[in-house]
Amino acid sequence: MKTPAIPRRAFQRATAAALLLAATGAWAQTYPSKPIRMVVPFAAGGATDVLARVIGEKMAAGLGQPVIVDNKPGAAGIIGTDAVAKAPPDGYTLVLALSNSLLTNQFLYTKLPYDTQRDLTLVYQIATAPLVLVVHPSVPVKTAPELLKYVAANKGKVAYGSYGVGAYPHLAGAHMSLSQKAEMNHVAYKGESPMLQDLIGGQIQMAFASALVAKPHIEAGKLRAVGVSGERRMATLPNVPTLAEQGLDDEAYRVTGWLAIAMPAGTPKPIVARIAEEVGKATRQPDVQQRVAAMGFDLKESSPEAFSAVYRKESPVWERLIKESGAKLE
Repeated sequence: MKTPAIPRRAFQRATAAALLLAATGAWAQTYPSKPIRMVVPFAAGGATDVLARVIGEKMAAGLGQPVIVDNKPGAAGIIGTDAVAKAPPDGYTLVLALSNSLLTNQFLYTKLPYDTQRDLTLVYQIATAPLVLVVHPSVPVKTAPELLKYVAANKGKVAYGSYGVGAYPHLAGAHMSLSQKAEMNHVAYKGESPMLQDLIGGQIQMAFASALVAKPHIEAGKLRAVGVSGERRMATLPNVPTLAEQGLDDEAYRVTGWLAIAMPAGTPKPIVARIAEEVGKATRQPDVQQRVAAMGFDLKESSPEAFSAVYRKESPVWERLIKESGAKLE
């Protein structure tokens, strides 16, 4: 009877992990000995990219090696996240991603080139990411209930943007469209900056965006804030009520995305723990906390174990939202 063949990729990963584990004791003491690559699976200029550079700079000081941000945008975060999933588990490659590429994509796409739970190690949930719902000034609404009535009355005429299929702005917009029978048009972009450029230009009429990128345009009158997602108001936009406060208390408007760190599966636990420690140190620094609050994010105290627990808890919620939205893709 023949022994079943081991898939080449699994064999290579297992071999690499075994070699690393064998040398972990001495190696962990000298780690890191070269620059670390932090992949951001979105275009430069967006909130995720800015956060990566802020965190990376602080981590570099603690690690004694540069942390180089590498933007790999496209396919709703799949391209950059897959690059990390396939990287050697040696501690020198990590991804700072949104929840879509680490969690929701598995429910959205029939086929993914990676499996988060198989190919990646969850390291640290940095922050939750409530978003502000903004509209072009030509849209004659000031509140969330008014917006619902507007999209329902303009069936098929309203377009909303997102920074990737399956990202929170897509799912929340799809939920609004379905609940109001509005048949809104979804336009996916490779990043938040190009999405807002088109919103300001009037090519689309509404979008969920980060406070970091949207706030200057709100203050300049180029965009109008209608409400924010999540359970509480943003410190940086205290006068903008939550959607829930305005009666939009559906689960789709209460949940938020998040930003987190992951590394290739098989990365030795001491290295994972070291990265988690340095991320935690970075987020506890007052200047980082002020910067992150200005982005509209809520920092979290985390660890590999805590992040894994959040992942397990939220997975069924997002799976249900995606199923309800009818957004399943090939």
